[in-house]
Amino acid sequence: MAAVDDLQFEEFGDVATSLAANPDATTISIEDPGETPKYQPGPPRGSGREEDDELLGNDDSDKTELLAGQKKSSPFWTFEYYQTFFDVDTYQVFDRIKGSLLPIPGKNFVRLYIRSNPDLYGPFWICATLVFAIAISGNLSNFLIHLGEKTYHYVPEFRKVSIAATIIYAYAWLVPLALWGFLLWRNSKVMNIVSYSFLEIVCVYGYSLFIYIPTAILWIIPQKAVRWILVMMALGISGSVLAMTFWPAVREDNRRIALATIVTIVLLHMLLSVGCLAYFFDAPEMDHLPTTAVIPNQTVAAAKSS
Repeated sequence: MAAVDDLQFEEFGDVATSLAANPDATTISIEDPGETPKYQPGPPRGSGREEDDELLGNDDSDKTELLAGQKKSSPFWTFEYYQTFFDVDTYQVFDRIKGSLLPIPGKNFVRLYIRSNPDLYGPFWICATLVFAIAISGNLSNFLIHLGEKTYHYVPEFRKVSIAATIIYAYAWLVPLALWGFLLWRNSKVMNIVSYSFLEIVCVYGYSLFIYIPTAILWIIPQKAVRWILVMMALGISGSVLAMTFWPAVREDNRRIALATIVTIVLLHMLLSVGCLAYFFDAPEMDHLPTTAVIPNQTVAAAKSS
């Protein structure tokens, strides 16, 4: 049986003194819940490294992309699968539009704006707005050019809406599809080529067309010189976005193939803008020409003999 003295309470003093008397004793530290833990300093990280990780997608952007992939894991035949493509807020759309209007050299449009959450909401409505802007502006331009002519009869050309829709949406989907297939093919040849998903490429092309909406409205001005200056400005801005976005994806490839790819992307973009201007605004209209009566040769001969 234990002695009575062993069962008595002992009053301990300083913890350090107790540990010095009994080094093998186990101590438990109970902290105040309201007390904040002390900051444990970690290894410093330079701002240049953070910027490189942001641009190259080595750290946070890769984690965000991984989470985005997990979010879009629904089967493709379900409504939830396509709903994720339109899961974007107004601020993100405005930010991406601003990025397409102000291309910054050395900044990747996909890495900075698209990679976290590629969407189809912005490209769909940008293309739809551009279709009506081109069709309506083309009709107004034709009306203003021949305004005041007695022989001109204005007839709205609704077929321009369908033609513009076919051209714009075919460009915004077929060209990205061809480019995506080409990048996949080259990625199998050169392993270190940067790969973009089809949705990211469609998103880039869709937002790059936004500059043509105000340009198409200004094409109403009946001056060819002003129109061509506007189309060159729009082509320079949107073409820069495409070139700076897809150059990192092909620069590790063969030099000639990389340059030919970028030139092809810019030439197709130029063909779209110049073709829309030439067809919808600079095409000669024949409706205002007066109709001339055709007199048969026999009638003319009879008139001369009389």
